[in-house]
Amino acid sequence: MGQDSEKPARAHHSGDDERAAGIWEVPELPVALFSFVLHFVWEFVQVPTYTGMAEMAHWEAIKLCMSATFGDVGFALTAFWMASVAARGRVWILRPTRVPVAIFVAVGILLTVGFEYYYTNVSLRWTYSDLMPLVPPFGTGLSPLLQWLVIPPLVVWLTRRHLLGARAIREADA
Repeated sequence: MGQDSEKPARAHHSGDDERAAGIWEVPELPVALFSFVLHFVWEFVQVPTYTGMAEMAHWEAIKLCMSATFGDVGFALTAFWMASVAARGRVWILRPTRVPVAIFVAVGILLTVGFEYYYTNVSLRWTYSDLMPLVPPFGTGLSPLLQWLVIPPLVVWLTRRHLLGARAIREADA
């Protein structure tokens, strides 16, 4: 009797449950969240490779790393949408293949190279410390390039696991 008495109550709220489940099944949300967490950590790890960052006041460094992380999330979403255009749909991330994953990584790298060049050579917003190896032809720092080689595949993997898990939970509750 306990299970039967729960079913009508669940049926009454099923519209709310479906909307809540639907939010967690939008691929952009986990792409943004996982990108934020992973890029935020990376930004702090690479602090010594930028001039003056290690000596910066704590709160100022946090704000600068947070700003860079929001930019990284924007890059990740742009890269995701470009990969989605090539894959003709946003569900590519559920069954990632070489082409959309390569586009996801490549767009992030291209944006990184462009923005790093602008900020280090044009606007001079930041400079690399002596610890940062530079990669030709634009003198892009190795750390931001590695960031966009390492983190996007992790974001794809984590997002896929999240979306499949959210789907399994929704289907089990149906």
